[in-house]
Amino acid sequence: MTFSLPIAPEANALLDRSPLALVIGMTLDQQDKLEKAFSSPYVLSQRLGHEPTAEEIAGFDTEELIKIFATPPALHRFPKAMATRTQEVCRLIVARYDGDAARLWTDASDGRDLFKRIADLPGFGRQKAQILVALLGKRYGVRPAGWREAAGAYGDEGSHMSVADIVDEASLTKVRDYKKSLKAAAKSVG
Repeated sequence: MTFSLPIAPEANALLDRSPLALVIGMTLDQQDKLEKAFSSPYVLSQRLGHEPTAEEIAGFDTEELIKIFATPPALHRFPKAMATRTQEVCRLIVARYDGDAARLWTDASDGRDLFKRIADLPGFGRQKAQILVALLGKRYGVRPAGWREAAGAYGDEGSHMSVADIVDEASLTKVRDYKKSLKAAAKSVG
């Protein structure tokens, strides 16, 4: 299965072939549009002139990385915080997985272990970790025993709750409608 987000084909192709790009996209997928979050790994590669490794980003001068993130158009609406977060994620990938982002899932013993590995990434709370587990299972065929349970409702077949469920324009609309309903419900409670 391939990515088919409403972003440039080159950005989708990078997400398909680069586990690190996928993890960076998920890292950036908060407090900004998903199109921006998942396009930014490709834009980062363009700005660097090559696809970066986890080791490269981990060792980058933080202030220089922030400048790269902040260059208009910024890679995130909070470029300083998200450049720092991306670097922290890469540092953990280097320290625990020898710089190989795919080992987050290829070395996981089961769905619970996969969830824990992802939840250990800086900035990945329960919900974001569940979404990445669902995304890996639904789009990449990463399905260790118990992956759907580890993904919670995001892993449900036929759900339209997150980026894991976007395969075309119609599914994108359903995911957006779901997110709008959550925001409306939160406003009515608050």
